[in-house]
Amino acid sequence: MPDISLTMVVVLCLAALGAGWIDAVVGGGGLLLLPALLLGLPGNTPGAYALGTNKAVAIVGTTGAAVTYVRSTPVDVRTAVRIGLAALVGSMAGAFVAVGLSTDVLKPVVMVVLLGVGAFVLLRPAFGTAAPSGPVSARRVLAAIGLAGLGIGFYDGLIGPGTGTFLVLALTAILHLDLVSASATAKIVNCCTNVGALATFAWQGTVFWQLAALMAVFNLAGGMVGARTALKKGSGFVRIVLLTVVFALVVNLAYQQWVA
Repeated sequence: MPDISLTMVVVLCLAALGAGWIDAVVGGGGLLLLPALLLGLPGNTPGAYALGTNKAVAIVGTTGAAVTYVRSTPVDVRTAVRIGLAALVGSMAGAFVAVGLSTDVLKPVVMVVLLGVGAFVLLRPAFGTAAPSGPVSARRVLAAIGLAGLGIGFYDGLIGPGTGTFLVLALTAILHLDLVSASATAKIVNCCTNVGALATFAWQGTVFWQLAALMAVFNLAGGMVGARTALKKGSGFVRIVLLTVVFALVVNLAYQQWVA
């Protein structure tokens, strides 16, 4: 356990709770959880410990949300796992490239893409509200494996913020899912990528396991409640949260690029 006050432990646990809820509904929980860890851990702590502890916490909430979704709504688990395995490969490749590449160059591009996505969702109220229209063609599954799996997985390894949100948007557009089904599928994909990332951080010894275990309890509760909220309130509610998270991501990236 790192040397932090009881008050900060409580703050981190509450951040884990909120991040689990956000991540389960529409992705983007790392927008809250990772900055909380970066601020809460002692100032001389290497950043890798925040990243590793973040993954150890997030994988628990993501798994809980995925199980809740699978039990309550139809999800093509086989397709989700295939996309997830591709995302695992993509994230490893992205992390390899990130070693020698400044992500500051890419952040403005990501901000523009996010603003375009936000505008699209805002101007298309029907996006993600229609129920899935029967079996998905093999061509669309392959496209999802390539874009949502390899492509967004690569982005996750290279930069990271908003990966869950990008997955929800891509799965909705490519597989013609409603936003709730896309969120459910994205959770399974996230489980696959988190396993690979956590294994890497654990091998490097950059995880505060005791702190992660405590925060994971709250993240799990937030994830399960978030999944139930999305299932109960439907795609319209998820759309509102999606827009909120998209624009919050833009502000966060802009702050990192030009202020921090």
